[in-house]
Order: sequence, then structure tokens, then C-alpha cells
Amino acid sequence: MTLPPETVTVAATVTAEPQASAPARAEPATTGGMTGGQRNAVRAAESYLDISAFSRQGLIDQLEFEGYTTEDATFAVDYVSPDWNEQAALSAESYLDLTAFSRQGLIDQLVFEGFTYEQAQYGVAQTGI
Repeated sequence: MTLPPETVTVAATVTAEPQASAPARAEPATTGGMTGGQRNAVRAAESYLDISAFSRQGLIDQLEFEGYTTEDATFAVDYVSPDWNEQAALSAESYLDLTAFSRQGLIDQLVFEGFTYEQAQYGVAQTGI
């Protein structure tokens, strides 16, 4: 079945009109304000935090290691925005489950892992040492 010429013209006009008026975009289309890479990085960050404690920089580094861009990894970590003090406390407990540390040694270890000195102090204080 062939369409009358006016139907074909209308269909072509409707299809062409949005494309002509749409602004050029350098970024990929987003859903919910996030790119696909950002959305996947957020999911990955949440998964990592479900199984282990991370410092902000440590989580960014882990996501980059998994192949996410620095921008997507940083976006994801800032979007998820866990309580970094709580993460430091969980990390301190995890270290103490493996071996003994002095108070200062554990603070230094957490700082090495990417926690701020204040976050490390808080985390170690939660362990009672």
C-alpha cells in the first residue's frame, strides 16, 4: 500500500523538524541528569561500598582502575557521598581484624589509604584504641 503524497510530506516534515531545531550536543544523552558512564560508575561505587570501606580518593582510584574516566569516577563518588568518617571507622576495624596496630600506626595507615588526618583520627577513635 502506498501512502498519498501529502502523508509522506507530513511525515518527513515532522521527522526533520525536531532534528533541525535540536541544539548540537557534545555530551551523550542523559537519563535523570546522568550520562550512561556516570550512572554505571554510581552503581559500581555503591557496590564497592557494600563490600568494603574506602576513602574518597581510594574509591575514585578503584573506579578508575575498573576503567571509568576520572570525571565519571569523581562524579560517582561525590554523588554517592558516603559518610567518610564512617568509612574510616569501618576501615580501621577491618585493619584491626587482620593485625594489631598502635593508635598512631593505624591513623598513619588510614591516611596512607587516602583518608584525611581528621577522618583517620575519628575512625581510630571509634575502635577504642
